Amino acid sequence: MQARTVNGKTIRCGHCDDDAFAVARACGSYEGALRATILELKRQPRVARRLALLMCELQRREPLNAADLIVPVPLHPDRECERGFNQALVLARELSRLSGLPIDEHSVNRRLYTERHRAGMDAKARRKSVAEAFAVSHRDLIVGKRVLLVDDVFTTGATVSACAFALNQAGAAAVFVCTVARV
Repeated sequence: MQARTVNGKTIRCGHCDDDAFAVARACGSYEGALRATILELKRQPRVARRLALLMCELQRREPLNAADLIVPVPLHPDRECERGFNQALVLARELSRLSGLPIDEHSVNRRLYTERHRAGMDAKARRKSVAEAFAVSHRDLIVGKRVLLVDDVFTTGATVSACAFALNQAGAAAVFVCTVARV
């Protein structure tokens, strides 16, 4: 839900109206130095601190500052084993440390192994590939919480929307999305 006020009127682009999250914010565009740093993060988790500093600045602004819990977008265990770590989890841990918000690393699970999103996939195909991919195993830790869902890149919003849907079904009061970059 992207809304701006222009001349006293609220204007919405409408692109996120069908998504399960309340709002999504990114630190910048997926280009240049930010893109290069995110690609490095996928290979070396040590760069997460620099990116989390950017995310922390974003988290301090409305409405993300209303969140009371950080949840990283989980990888499927097979994919995490292939990579060796979950970059969203690495970012979420750093953001938690910097912001003081608690992190819940275990309540949301990726139960379906999905193909990696290819450049040729359109938004509809991406949404279909992640539909019902996420489940919440510890609902009691989610009920009534305003969740800050953390990931590295927002492309079409399909992944974070599917994850937010599972959080909402588990009783989250709201789900806000915070990513490093947006395509």
